[in-house]
Amino acid sequence: MDTGMREKIITLIEGALDVPAGTITEDTEIKDVEQWDSLAHVMIIGELEEKLGISIPMEEAIELTGMKELLEKCGV
Repeated sequence: MDTGMREKIITLIEGALDVPAGTITEDTEIKDVEQWDSLAHVMIIGELEEKLGISIPMEEAIELTGMKELLEKCGV
């Protein structure tokens, strides 16, 4: 497991959602984060590709329900 990349992904998501560091963990479910709506989700997927070079097809991205799945899709 690439812990450094995992941390970068979590930090990117916290930044995109404008939530305090430590808010998002591997166990976070998207539905539990008030700021993580469908618009934020699309923005996060875009930023993962733009800033970290991680590409998740949108049809797969919209099915994600939590960080565990998202990190798996990211390959970490």
